[in-house]
Amino acid sequence: MPIYTYRGLDKSGKEVKSSLTTDSLPTAKAKLKTMGIMLIDIREQTSKNKGSTPALLGGKASVSVNDLSLMTRQLSTLIKARIQIVEALSALVDQVDNGTLKVVLSEMKQKVNEGSSLAKALADHPKIFNNVFVNMVEAGEASGTLDIVLVRLAEFTEAQVKLKNKITAAMTYPIIMAVFGFVMMNVIFIFVIPKIAKIFTSMKKELPFQTQLCIEISNFMQEYWYVIPVFLFGCWYSFKKYIATEDGQRKWHGLLLKMPVLGQLIKMINVSRFCSTLATLLNSGVPILASMTIVKNLVPNVLMKEAIEKSRISVSEGASLSGPLMQSGHFPSLVTHMIKLGERSGELEPMLKIVSENYQDQVETKIAGLTSILEPIMMVALGLAVGFIVFSVVVPMMEINTVN
Repeated sequence: MPIYTYRGLDKSGKEVKSSLTTDSLPTAKAKLKTMGIMLIDIREQTSKNKGSTPALLGGKASVSVNDLSLMTRQLSTLIKARIQIVEALSALVDQVDNGTLKVVLSEMKQKVNEGSSLAKALADHPKIFNNVFVNMVEAGEASGTLDIVLVRLAEFTEAQVKLKNKITAAMTYPIIMAVFGFVMMNVIFIFVIPKIAKIFTSMKKELPFQTQLCIEISNFMQEYWYVIPVFLFGCWYSFKKYIATEDGQRKWHGLLLKMPVLGQLIKMINVSRFCSTLATLLNSGVPILASMTIVKNLVPNVLMKEAIEKSRISVSEGASLSGPLMQSGHFPSLVTHMIKLGERSGELEPMLKIVSENYQDQVETKIAGLTSILEPIMMVALGLAVGFIVFSVVVPMMEINTVN
């Protein structure tokens, strides 16, 4: 049933804003009238005017991954209890707290009630349910294992958000340190150094190079402070424009993969995503060529994406899946070897699952290691910067004391 949001006045004259679910606008108005509410405005909520944004597998969204995962698990439980999809969706509309998801589920329920499949109803909302979600549900409906597929989807979504949260948590401390260091240096150069510089100027004595450098930097930041944000924005904008080109993107993604620590981490994350997604899709009954296309679109690195596409073409021609991945050099030999063994034994899905779990553990270890490396580096860099400024100030001050 449609969801209507309304604004009106209650019996005491107080303004009220809320929503209700009913079959039509006249029914909604009649219901509000019996509640003693004098309507000011009422309108039907749709996903278009609700402004939903991408949620599954990352990105800012009005429907969070946690909301989506919880909804998926609830739907799985209801279907497993042999409740009809229309009734299950109706129950979810009442249970879900997220406004956007509530509206979307209401629209889906209406379409399924009109004879549409659940997968087609999901496909009408690509900003919330991506290709992985839609194709797995479609395979589940076709095989009669929709409840099992929905559980896998919930687990898959939770694993993705868990990885994202760990990366975010690992980068929080270094980012805070960098911002704190930047602010502190600005305060020193703009407010502290100028006052000390006046003392040095009154000495009428040649200053050490490092002291002169500090004073020059301070003068520049006071007089031309606006140049710094303009310069930084220009660099960022030029970089974004460059990597938006095909050549720039290829070079940048290639450079990322070659970086000492970060490159390994990026490769591991992409390999883990490739293996876990492909295993989940194949286990859910999605054909391998369709699965490869979906997986390719979920891997952000262009060079690894090209390797997956070559592998998909190879499979379509009846050749090996692992061959092109091995030739690309972007997939570790352990991964390609395990995939090769899975192809030969007919146990590709279990092999992909093993590789995925192994690399998820390695990613977590690598993230923890990266954090432990970044923290002392940030502290040392901040200490060196402060030490340089202190040394630049102390040396002339000591000369003043010597003269006195």
